[in-house]
Amino acid sequence: MASAPTDPASRGKYADRLVPDLWNYIDEINSWYPPEIVAAPITEQRAVYDRMCVAFHQGHPEGVTTSDGLVTTTAHSIPFRYYRMADKTAAAIVVYYHGGGFVLGDLDSHDDICAEICASTGFEVVSADYRLAPEHLHPASFDDALAVFEWVAATSTLPIVLCGESAGGNLAAAVAQATRRRERHAVGQMLIYPELGGDETGRSYVEHAQAPLLTLADIEFCRRIRSAPGQSQDDPTLSPLRDHDFSDLPPTIIVTAECDPLTSDGEVYRDRILAAGGQSWWREEPRLVHSFLRARTTVPRAAEAFRRIVADIDALGAATKR
Repeated sequence: MASAPTDPASRGKYADRLVPDLWNYIDEINSWYPPEIVAAPITEQRAVYDRMCVAFHQGHPEGVTTSDGLVTTTAHSIPFRYYRMADKTAAAIVVYYHGGGFVLGDLDSHDDICAEICASTGFEVVSADYRLAPEHLHPASFDDALAVFEWVAATSTLPIVLCGESAGGNLAAAVAQATRRRERHAVGQMLIYPELGGDETGRSYVEHAQAPLLTLADIEFCRRIRSAPGQSQDDPTLSPLRDHDFSDLPPTIIVTAECDPLTSDGEVYRDRILAAGGQSWWREEPRLVHSFLRARTTVPRAAEAFRRIVADIDALGAATKR
């Protein structure tokens, strides 16, 4: 999500809390967004975000091939992009949901990340597009995320790993919860600094309300713009943490950034899965901020965190063979 530039007071608070080389990345992100961008029309924000994604795009590792397609429903078609290694038989398939606050992003915005996951694990990857707010309110994005999962489940026999970043982490968790008791369900889920509908009075929401690159105000904006007026936030397909049943979920790994208002969502989600008798692990990456995956080529700490995430995805997909 496009947030306002980091204000001086926030910069002072986090001057010593973040790894020093992360500030160059933060400044580069902020350079794309002049102060008035938060008041700009959504179409303009999307144009700025798309240009930023192009600037950060790292290309595809050698051997990765892609093809685009559509999942057709009775009402509309949902674009997807399929990644595979040309000379390797995959052991699993990853369904990936991009971030962007439910307002921004598409198949191109996280294209290089999906390609790198494919190359590093050897797994096939299906990157799912979905309808965005405010033109399409909840449950549009969830419905599209679920439809792509169902298409993968029907057309592939490979074990399915759900993966999502930020808003995409919300969708991955919601799909996992909706499909957990079906014959074809996910064998694991990897949630990367997900927005899960947590309590805004929680630890990180208070401590990191003015964190660089994602603030509490940004989160509130995304929640508000995605929902119809008066819509209950207790719907688990909107807010996975509002569910009352966390049993039978697949092994779940949640990775968050220490200096991110959303990090408590990961901790709470892990604890609820464990309390329900499931398997879950939460890792808070120290001295990083929301969206650190884009910093993986310039910030060694972010690169290490991404390598651990890829290794986790590999382990989740390979677990059925052990």
